[in-house]
Amino acid sequence: MRLFLLALLLVKLSTLAFSIQARDKVGLVLSGGGAKGSAHIGVLKVLEQNNIPVDYVVGTSIGAYVAGMYALGYEVDEIEKIMMSLAWADGYSDTIPRESLSYVNKQHRDRYNLGIRLGYSGGEFKVPHGLLLGQSAYQILQLSTDSIQTFDSFDDLAIPYRAVASDIVTAKMVVLDKGNINQAMKASAAVPGIVAAVEINGQILVDGGITNNMPIDVVKKMGADIVIAVDIGSPLAGQEELTSTVAVLNQLSTILTNNTSLKQKELLSEQDILLRPAIDNLSTTDWSVMPQALELGEQSAQQHLSLLTKLSVNDEEYQHYKTQKRDKAQQWFNALPQKIVNIVVRNDSKVENDIITKHLAIGLGESVSKAQVDLAIDRVYALDKFEQVWVEFEDTEEGRVLILHTRAKSWGPNYFDFGFNLKTDFSDRSITSINMSYLLTDVTSNGGRWLNEVEVGWETLLASEFYQPLNRNQELYTRARVAFAQDKWEKVSTRPEIKKEYYFGTLAGGYNYSYNGIFELGGLAEKGDLAFNSSSIGNVNYESFGGFIKFGYDSLNSINFPTSGNRFTFEVLSRKDLYSSEVTQSDASDFGFIVPQGTDYSTQIKLDWRGAIGLGDHTFVGITSFATVDNDSDSSVHVSELGGFLNLSGYQEDALIGVHKVFAAVVYQYDLGREVPGGSGLPIYLGVSAEAGNVWGINESVKYSDLIHSGSLYLGTDTSFGPAVIGTGFASGGEFSFFLSIGKNF
Repeated sequence: MRLFLLALLLVKLSTLAFSIQARDKVGLVLSGGGAKGSAHIGVLKVLEQNNIPVDYVVGTSIGAYVAGMYALGYEVDEIEKIMMSLAWADGYSDTIPRESLSYVNKQHRDRYNLGIRLGYSGGEFKVPHGLLLGQSAYQILQLSTDSIQTFDSFDDLAIPYRAVASDIVTAKMVVLDKGNINQAMKASAAVPGIVAAVEINGQILVDGGITNNMPIDVVKKMGADIVIAVDIGSPLAGQEELTSTVAVLNQLSTILTNNTSLKQKELLSEQDILLRPAIDNLSTTDWSVMPQALELGEQSAQQHLSLLTKLSVNDEEYQHYKTQKRDKAQQWFNALPQKIVNIVVRNDSKVENDIITKHLAIGLGESVSKAQVDLAIDRVYALDKFEQVWVEFEDTEEGRVLILHTRAKSWGPNYFDFGFNLKTDFSDRSITSINMSYLLTDVTSNGGRWLNEVEVGWETLLASEFYQPLNRNQELYTRARVAFAQDKWEKVSTRPEIKKEYYFGTLAGGYNYSYNGIFELGGLAEKGDLAFNSSSIGNVNYESFGGFIKFGYDSLNSINFPTSGNRFTFEVLSRKDLYSSEVTQSDASDFGFIVPQGTDYSTQIKLDWRGAIGLGDHTFVGITSFATVDNDSDSSVHVSELGGFLNLSGYQEDALIGVHKVFAAVVYQYDLGREVPGGSGLPIYLGVSAEAGNVWGINESVKYSDLIHSGSLYLGTDTSFGPAVIGTGFASGGEFSFFLSIGKNF
């Protein structure tokens, strides 16, 4: 009896295998279409609901992403959940979050707020290959597919798979059939000029839509007998819509893409099925349309159900098909928890491998999740040395090998950075400044940097600084800086305009005690003069020599509108000051000045703190500033200022000058960005501040009763070129200001 049952089972399995082998093989083709790509998920849902197996799957651009996920063995519901939960809009920016930068790089970005990528080397100016580097887009893909191994052939996937890209050098189609599936997806979707090209096997690859947006020929070549092709390409714009250069360029791109699809549609036979969801009115770049596109994809498949169901198989056959897929997928999904037995760094930069692995922070013997891998990539990319960082995995008998790839910035190693600032009180005072730096990196084997800076406008700066790490891990360093600067304090009712011109130099040794903090000890020298814009007052000349100690910590996520972190600096400066003056005391007394004379020894202490706590859309910010000078005379050229937005907002900028300063503020900000109809998600802050502070002369006592109370009400946003804020400030004594600031780091 047992032998009979066994024979019967074998006959049944043989019959099932024969029926599966005998049926026509179905190939699925998913075209490119950006945010409309979720329509492909709707189609897949209908296919699965009706027991329609897919034997081959090919995609272009977003189609390559959905096809790749399905080929890996993810269920349709899993793909929908993953795709809908990802921050696709983040792929439009490769800017490293401020809180992820090192202390030195934070200060540099704060000063040079224009996000222009421009380099110079080999006698020519250089820019990246695209407006976007593709790093964020890659990490979105990595979060989708998990820590998947590199494949010798995409035929080994749960469903044989191909991604289509274009060789930007030869203008020919490239069919990606092996390797890192995340890189294949990324290459297929790299829009030329927008996203940087992807190099695979020596080829420079961009969006496959240029050469084949609906690769029917590719799936037929793989062996498909019947093709289901899903077309989500964009329609041509009407004449009334072609009103700008951008619109015309988009039209040209659409023409090119549609022409490739038209040629491919000619390859469809009578038994093949073409689906065209009603997505013409949806944007390719607005990811909020994804739920709507998914529904339209499902509707399109339902409308063609009479044709699709001809490809259906019975429940038993379909269950066998799904089991085969699942068994294949388990080969890599089950392997994911494998421990890391080796880390290989393939480093295309001058950054030391030890520094890279330190920031990777994955130890041998660990099992890593896709979230851990994403954070590790973030840490390495935040070194701000690379154009791209990505990982691959190879599974061996001993365990998993993690391969980390880094690619140096193609527009380096020397960089131009730019800053811009406009401030106005809408009356008679507007201040504009432009600054630029030229940074030479890796000028020594330990990663030396040579920074050259210039600023013109209301104030002037010309500076050069050399920063030299002293060991391989770059924790210890020396820093030498020389500069010429011109500072101005505009005329107010109690004083004339003052201009300070000076040369200064510092030589310091430092310790990066953490990624967010430094400690410095060094010497300084300064020589200059104070000039008073008054015919009755001459100049005060001075020379200063001394030393300083500085402690700094910075973890703020934004210098302008922070929602988390702290920024703290503490400095002690000890100087010997030598004064000579053309000014008589009687001339200066009318303006409240005491003229410094002779030799003076001074100690200056400066402390600044800003911290933020965010609770949803609500943020509370604290600000504290303190400065004092202790010396033997009645005056000093080493002064501090108050006045301006969030610095006694009721006063114009730098209206108050003194050697002693006390200031504190509490700020509340509410993010309106999500509530603005049609908003893009850009934070828009409505803020209010309560402030108190004042400055005092060298011999004046700091008294609580002297504090000036101030406040502000403002509306601002943090943009890629720095903050933009408009508001009003008020202070005790009737002081009032109405201000606009663009590009100023507060």
